[in-house]
Amino acid sequence: MTDATEYVLFDPAEMESRAFYRVLNSVVVPRPIAWVCSRSADGVLNLAPHSFYTVACVSPPVVQFTSVGRKDSLRNVEATGEFTISLAPERLFEQINATATDFPAGSSEAEECGVALAPSERVGVPRVAGSPVSVECTLHSTVRLGDSTVVFGRVQVITVSAAAVRDGRPRIEHLQPLARLGGNEWSTIGEVREIARIPYRRWAEDPSIGERLRGD
Repeated sequence: MTDATEYVLFDPAEMESRAFYRVLNSVVVPRPIAWVCSRSADGVLNLAPHSFYTVACVSPPVVQFTSVGRKDSLRNVEATGEFTISLAPERLFEQINATATDFPAGSSEAEECGVALAPSERVGVPRVAGSPVSVECTLHSTVRLGDSTVVFGRVQVITVSAAAVRDGRPRIEHLQPLARLGGNEWSTIGEVREIARIPYRRWAEDPSIGERLRGD
């Protein structure tokens, strides 16, 4: 069977880096948002959303976010060795976007954008009070990759609103996280689907599973 689909090729070796960045952002989607709060060596708080964010390790628990260029979040974490990541909830959509504004150095995005902060449990940097989840981190390490720096944070504790926890874990319907897409596009969680992984034993015992997936 021949695939007659036509494709457009985007070659980073033949494109200006900013143009390829827009393509990359449009296909690696959706991306969770790390709403990073950090404090400078002079005590100034910074709050900024970073959409290059994920789990890096389970044991020990480590999360990572990427600073494209040397932004305040990176400089502050390098200087003080700690930060918090608050989940970016739907109801704070406009404030989250506003904290990405290029305010002058020394400004507090939280104050400028009306975002209330609250003390953390284990680190000296506050968390976003209106977020249902906060991940409190100390700096594990950083890795420089071209124009960006990956920041790895050792998770000290995760605090979750009690109303969002059921049967021992946080529930997505109560978290309502935002995600980043391409350009100026954002996304909500939309439809949630649930499906269990298929053990090979079951696959081997029931040939109809593979037949259905292959379209036999």
